[in-house]
Amino acid sequence: MASLCVNNSFLLNRQTTHKLPFVPATRNRRRLVTIAAESSMATDKLGVKIEKNPPESTLTRLGVRNWPKWSCSPSKFPWTYSDKETCYLLEGKVKVTPAGSKESVEIGAGDLVEFPKGMSCTWDVSVGVDKHYNFG
Repeated sequence: MASLCVNNSFLLNRQTTHKLPFVPATRNRRRLVTIAAESSMATDKLGVKIEKNPPESTLTRLGVRNWPKWSCSPSKFPWTYSDKETCYLLEGKVKVTPAGSKESVEIGAGDLVEFPKGMSCTWDVSVGVDKHYNFG
């Protein structure tokens, strides 16, 4: 997690520069931990956006638990996204290698992931996947 510092009456997340409400040291420290946990940020690697362990409020806002589910045992296969896909991995571990790239993106349980429309890649599933997904 990125470090937090006090700046006037706000906490600044140095990695994201999001302003978070200041919680005085005399108040409950759990509040600070909750605020920091809810400020998770997506990263973009090779065109794939990944948010590690998003807060439940994000999953609820997106309606993730109402999305269809898809499962896959360990395997390796090519895939092309005909539309943008957003998925939330409940279980599993996958290396996704975009076509023409020598680099891979690793995703796993607890990741909220967005794949762009038109992306061709190879999925290398090392631990069986169980995920919610949404196209569009």
